[in-house]
Amino acid sequence: MGSPAHAEGPYRNPDNKNQSDPGEGSYPVPYKKPVVAEITAALHRIRGFMETATPTRVVDKKTGAPILDFQKPNANAITEASHSDMGIMVYEMGVVHAGMVKAREATGDKRFTDLTARHFNFFADKLPYFRAQENQFKLERANSFSRFLDPRALDDAGSMCAAMMRARALKIGPDLSNIIATCSDWVVNKQFRLADGTMARERPQAVSLWADDLYMSVPALAELGRMTGKRAHFDDAVKNVMQMTGYLFNKQQNLYTHGWNANHPDAPNFFWARANGWAVMSMSDLLDVLPKDHPGYPQVLAQLRTTLKSIGERQSGSGLWHQMLDRNDSYLETSASAMFVYVFAHAINQGWISPTTYGSIAQAGWAGLSTRINDKGQVEGTCVGTTFASDQVYYYNRPTSPFALHGYGPTLLAGAEMIKLINNPNVDVQYKVRTYHYMSKGAGQTNYREHH
Repeated sequence: MGSPAHAEGPYRNPDNKNQSDPGEGSYPVPYKKPVVAEITAALHRIRGFMETATPTRVVDKKTGAPILDFQKPNANAITEASHSDMGIMVYEMGVVHAGMVKAREATGDKRFTDLTARHFNFFADKLPYFRAQENQFKLERANSFSRFLDPRALDDAGSMCAAMMRARALKIGPDLSNIIATCSDWVVNKQFRLADGTMARERPQAVSLWADDLYMSVPALAELGRMTGKRAHFDDAVKNVMQMTGYLFNKQQNLYTHGWNANHPDAPNFFWARANGWAVMSMSDLLDVLPKDHPGYPQVLAQLRTTLKSIGERQSGSGLWHQMLDRNDSYLETSASAMFVYVFAHAINQGWISPTTYGSIAQAGWAGLSTRINDKGQVEGTCVGTTFASDQVYYYNRPTSPFALHGYGPTLLAGAEMIKLINNPNVDVQYKVRTYHYMSKGAGQTNYREHH
């Protein structure tokens, strides 16, 4: 499980022009300064695969024939399923749209957000039809638009709602204010919470917290604050970051355990990598729009820095991170690794953390991540959907699949942010003594005289 897409190494570093240098290592991944053209090509391969894997058509679920009459509801009408089982309304697709927006920003290529516009135009065009279908046939979860008509969980509402608000701000696709209103109402007013206001679930125990829900709620709250100007949404976002951290963050490991049950608050911790990915992504997304004068800004920033330091220390020798962050015998997992690469690079570009060391960690992470993007544009080695569990055996043995959508958005984000990092005018990347040093411009003159 989790094997690289391209395992033809070992690799020699092409930045070392002395290819017979006995002091040069050989690497399991392409250990070199990333090349913008190569990253861009990889992102386009992913974009191409996502275009073919996400049809936006309505078909008859019994016959597969296209539905052409949208005046009269048909009980058998559904959105056409992807051959890769990549639903166009699931929370993972919200991350894909975030990645497409970043890829467009980094490359200037509008084709990335053409996919977002196509999906969102489909939502705008077909929502009235599926609402009429629901009114007539009461299909509930069998209605293809049920997440937008009747959200029942943060997974239904938060991630996609945040993506729609970002697209709206950038004028990508149609104005989906009606869907945004429904989904944000769920996040703000209807999601089950603890008495202190922390986002919670009623599974797998009656009162449970999941680290995943930081991402399923906080970015939507943050974008709602930006869109409406209402400080209460920023307050709620900060409160959930800090209170969820209070329940889930292990101060000995400086990592997030996957979940917490109220009936067993002192349970063993399971440091699932993707849970930590959701946590740092949510803090990063919040800081992107949180007013700097908000009293929670320094708290969230400090928490992000603490978590990133611990995650950086746990990077493997391939640049990727393990499925269980504290267990080096668990497999190397793609989606969490991509989330970490993105947040390291983004935090450097935003000035939240120093490029010293962290730049090299991000670069090494991209080196590993790049081996997981195959020639078809599929992202390999991603852990499939995973519940909050209470034993290591479950986490260790979760399958990986190139059709696990969780890996696609984060990999797009990571590649886009690496392009920005390479082009960052405030960062100088020095290749010295067979490795890389990310220097802040103006940090002082180095001296390698003894090596010459």
